[in-house]
Amino acid sequence: MIKSSKYQEMKKQYINGWHTWNVRSVLSHVHMPDGLFLNLAFKEYRTGAYLKETLIGRFTNGDQPDPMIETVLPGLHAFDDSYTELTLRWADMEMRIESTVDGEDILILVTPLTFQVRPAMMVAETGYLWNRPGYTVKEEDVITAHSKNITYSVRSTGTAMYDPNVPIQSAALMLVLDGQTAVYTGKERSLESIRQTIDDAKQKVIAKSEKYGELAGMYQAMECALGWDTTYDPKHERVVSPVSRLWSIGSGGYVLFCWDNFFAGFMASLDSKELAYSNLMEILNEQTKNGFVPNFAYATGQSSEDRSQPPVGSTMLLETYRRYREKWIVEDMYPALLEWNTWFMENRMNPGGALCWGSNEIPVLFGNIWESRGVHERFGAALESGLDNSPMYDDIPFDAGTNRLMLEDVGLTGLYIMDCRSLIELAQEIGKDSDIPMLRERMQRAEAGLEGLWDEENGFYYNRRTDTGAFSRRISPTNFYALYSPSVPEERLRRIADEHYYNPQEFYGDWMLPSIARNDPAYKDQDYWRGRVWAPLNFLVYQALCRTSLADVRKDLAEKSKKIFLNEWENHRHVHENYNSITGDGCDVRNSDKFYHWGALLCVVTLAEAGLIPDFGQPLHG
Repeated sequence: MIKSSKYQEMKKQYINGWHTWNVRSVLSHVHMPDGLFLNLAFKEYRTGAYLKETLIGRFTNGDQPDPMIETVLPGLHAFDDSYTELTLRWADMEMRIESTVDGEDILILVTPLTFQVRPAMMVAETGYLWNRPGYTVKEEDVITAHSKNITYSVRSTGTAMYDPNVPIQSAALMLVLDGQTAVYTGKERSLESIRQTIDDAKQKVIAKSEKYGELAGMYQAMECALGWDTTYDPKHERVVSPVSRLWSIGSGGYVLFCWDNFFAGFMASLDSKELAYSNLMEILNEQTKNGFVPNFAYATGQSSEDRSQPPVGSTMLLETYRRYREKWIVEDMYPALLEWNTWFMENRMNPGGALCWGSNEIPVLFGNIWESRGVHERFGAALESGLDNSPMYDDIPFDAGTNRLMLEDVGLTGLYIMDCRSLIELAQEIGKDSDIPMLRERMQRAEAGLEGLWDEENGFYYNRRTDTGAFSRRISPTNFYALYSPSVPEERLRRIADEHYYNPQEFYGDWMLPSIARNDPAYKDQDYWRGRVWAPLNFLVYQALCRTSLADVRKDLAEKSKKIFLNEWENHRHVHENYNSITGDGCDVRNSDKFYHWGALLCVVTLAEAGLIPDFGQPLHG
């Protein structure tokens, strides 16, 4: 585990003050590091329903969600929690909820936009999370919260009411929600002064994004997605950005996925060095004793000891380093990233240099389903690819002797070349020149393997069966990862673009990129990785294009990425896990999380193409 003194000091400073870092409700603010929380809940009197926690994307499938299951329209969420905003629809009511931090105090403003016949009640409940020491006392209209180091007063501008029939477990303010109401800590304040302080904070956040010009909304959406999904892990005392709060709840508190969190680290780097470093370092800290970063790590302590995931860590660190040029973060992470690169070479590379996805045999330690389901089988190897149910891996035999699929994979081979290239650049930055010949030799081996996957007749790189030697014609955007290799001849680039990217029978269309070719029998399934559009595929293909001459393809992919993202964002404020490549919708299926932060990689592609992420995808030194 990385325990850099610089990182520990940065983390100590970062984990301080009021934040929305609570695993569950997005209307719960926590004062760190003592764990004092302030949670907003609501009771309506038409049916007596009580909304104790509020989550994004929980409503059932369909155009008209159940009015008694909340709908959240997330708004601005600054990385530093200096301003947050969302609109809540519940029980035929609608309200806007904003917050800001003013010094040591939190200010929360609730503005009802519609009302029921009898006004609802708002409950501001307090207490201490994670069994942290402290207690709260309510006296008249003020709650006093006492911990070891600090005492807080919690107040409101609203009218008090009393209703014992609400499920609270600690001191709470009960307020009539018949108009704009504020809940806050510290000294007494007027509603007008709170309104002004919150509006000032909002304007600062808006001004910060103005450098993105007409694409400011794309940046704000990306920051919103990461901000609302970020949480605090009290066991390891760290801030991380799980893919969504719904996934976290179903995983014992949080779940970290390998490539997802490396992507989160880079996205955060556009404006928050602290959150960027935290996500990059903490997913790398999940590295197993065998040297690889696991597919997943649960709050329960379980991780996927049989398999890894796409090796994007060094490249996301490189892009983050480009922003801040702090060598210490590279020095801290480089050894573990190099070890991961070595693990892929030793465990997933075939003698010819091409790589295959795999799954190793492991003992059962927890009795968790993922210690047995698919482990040391075809499905576990498909999970390592990150493309869980991709048709590319249907019916591919698994070699128990090598722990690998019998399929040399263009995508993994291209990603491994990218990993070697990034590590070479990072090694140059921190004086690890002695590692560079070794990394170049690994990259050249992978390039030789990739060359064996080129099909001159069809002008494309195809996966190849190792049991039969035949090409697999089931293709996905990962076949474009061959473009990460600097050895791809210029004449092949145009063929790949014209014969495959722009081919409407394979990938081209209104909604792109489909995760399997449009002429594949499984495309019509539109089920998870069977035909749907996934932001990380667009992102990685775009990045692969950045060092090529295919400027027209980059531009087109950026435009298509913007189009499909805005289709759901503007209509529903959703950042989807995946999208239908026939209709562009995200809400048409249940297994597309409605607020999954890597959907915002579509925004990153748009910003990069506009030149708003300088030198994205380019070498550090030309």
